[in-house]
Amino acid sequence: MSSETAPPGHRILAGILFMCGAGLLFPVMGGFAKVLGAEYSPLQVSWARAFGHIIFMLAFFVPRFGLRMLRTRHPITQLFRSLMLFTSNATNFVAITYIPLAKSASITLTAPLMVVPLAWAMLGERTTIRRLTALAVGFGGVVLVIRPGTELYHWASLLVLVSAACYAIYQVLTRQISTADPPETSAIYSSVIGAFGMLLVLPFIWKTPEGARDIIYFCGMGVLGALGHYFVARSLTYAPANIVSPFQYVQLIGSVIVGYVFFGDFPDFLGWVGATIIVCAGLYIGWAQSRVR
Repeated sequence: MSSETAPPGHRILAGILFMCGAGLLFPVMGGFAKVLGAEYSPLQVSWARAFGHIIFMLAFFVPRFGLRMLRTRHPITQLFRSLMLFTSNATNFVAITYIPLAKSASITLTAPLMVVPLAWAMLGERTTIRRLTALAVGFGGVVLVIRPGTELYHWASLLVLVSAACYAIYQVLTRQISTADPPETSAIYSSVIGAFGMLLVLPFIWKTPEGARDIIYFCGMGVLGALGHYFVARSLTYAPANIVSPFQYVQLIGSVIVGYVFFGDFPDFLGWVGATIIVCAGLYIGWAQSRVR
């Protein structure tokens, strides 16, 4: 049965599965970025992720769909989406140079919470006082993760909040244009700003990759990022943003595993408590919205 004729329940399930797939790919990409960030400029790392994304998507989709997939009905919105995604990636790549992946992932998971008021304002997906209360509780979990005023606080945590806000806007805009542009088109345009806009500054920050490992990591970021954001675009084509967004919480599990295997980092007790509060708040919001629908 095709996605176009599938019952609504099947389409929502497909959207959830695609979002979970994206949540499993992004932590590995983050691990590569953290390793590279110790030797290369975060802007170069961000460019490599975006440029690799474009190359992979063109090679994968143009033979199937032709150049018509590059046509969009909303070029300005697509470019703004791309700017939001690049800003989200760049700020996050700077942050994970200084803080553990699991901590970054926990803060990043506030993006689904931010989607709630944004989807209400931009898409007309109405919410309730209870969901707004869950939103506030979720941000209480963020305070536990960041712990401002303590020795565990790091300024880079604020960059992750900026990253999460930009990613939330990116998700809502993806949902907004999902009925006009196919996910393949949205996936291509999502990295246009990072891939081509960064060419203006790349000569000033460029460092030639050293060794096969770094080359593999640079290329791998592009492939993983392309697949992950295609999954996000496909997910938001099947189901509303405030239903599928909370399921990217599987990214936290992946980030803990990658952080431990690559860097020996493991969240402390309060970090787990804060992450649990964030996840529970997001899951409640998704559950409440699905009941309404």
